Amino acid sequence: TKHVIKNIPWTIAKNFTVEKGRQQIEELISVSHNSDIHESWLHHSEFLEEEELKDSKRYHYRACWGLPTRRKPIPRATASVYFVIVISKFKPDVS
Repeated sequence: TKHVIKNIPWTIAKNFTVEKGRQQIEELISVSHNSDIHESWLHHSEFLEEEELKDSKRYHYRACWGLPTRRKPIPRATASVYFVIVISKFKPDVS
């Protein structure tokens, strides 16, 4: 079966913050949630680093899924997805 990832309305560059980026990644995950993923899989997202480039800044994030239990609260296996949000230095009024 084909899974389509839904998009969200992303904030414009001049309104971007590290926390807003993390919140929007959480929103993207929630609208794109695949019904094949069992509800017992939990995830969290985190900001990793800011990368300064000549024309833009890159904000690196990671969303990590795991299957914790009472007996093993630290999952033995995890899956991570990495995100990079690029913000132009020259077009702050566009997304």
